[in-house]
Amino acid sequence: MNLLNYVHGNSFLHRLNPVTKLAAAFMYGIAAIICNNVYAEIGFIVLMLLISATAGIAKRALYLTRNLMILGLLMFVIQLFFVRTGEPLLVIGGFVLFTTGGLKSALLLSLRVIAAMLPLMLLFAITQMNDLCNALVKRVHLPYRYAFIVTTAFRFVPIFATEFHDIQDAQKARGVDFDTKNIFRKLQLIAPLCVPLLVSSLKKVDISAMSAEMRGFELRGYKSGYKEYPFKAGDLLTFVVLAGLIVLSVIFLR
Repeated sequence: MNLLNYVHGNSFLHRLNPVTKLAAAFMYGIAAIICNNVYAEIGFIVLMLLISATAGIAKRALYLTRNLMILGLLMFVIQLFFVRTGEPLLVIGGFVLFTTGGLKSALLLSLRVIAAMLPLMLLFAITQMNDLCNALVKRVHLPYRYAFIVTTAFRFVPIFATEFHDIQDAQKARGVDFDTKNIFRKLQLIAPLCVPLLVSSLKKVDISAMSAEMRGFELRGYKSGYKEYPFKAGDLLTFVVLAGLIVLSVIFLR
């Protein structure tokens, strides 16, 4: 599954202004980071999964949550053994392995990572990169070159990922065994693939730069686009709800 591909739909989330979607994703993440309650953090994750289901991207949300849990588990282990506040929970041979403060801190951090990153990753499933770039220029008056750099970077990620897999498949057809379970052997086999990928990437970047220059890249401004991105009642409602969620996290969930 390509996590940066747009999923077509006509849900409430799909119809929101791209700037609203970006701001809402950040506001949701801020509310999750501010929150200091383990159960509330779980609620943030569950709520985002339910919201994703209404937009028809429940499968992607579950897939992302599973992957983010791996990162969350890593953060959990680091916090558990390095935070020494609170009462001892496990003592082996006179050495305190971890404490109550470490356990709470580890749980909160791992859940915050999932709850804060999930909406930002799902943003790409309901927003086309062209619309996001043009809306940032039109509504926020962000210089076109900066909006173009950010959106193009995300646009090229799936292209490079697909090309990497094509190169890997070509090597498999020539008898290279990438299915080995030895991680060091696998890294040794994958490293040489970076060379043809780099060469191909540089060619694509050069062609894209030439194409953009021929289309008057330097002349683009916030008045250049023909498509308008007006803010509607749904956008205002989204801002109000997310602002209320941040206030709730600050006042009641600290």
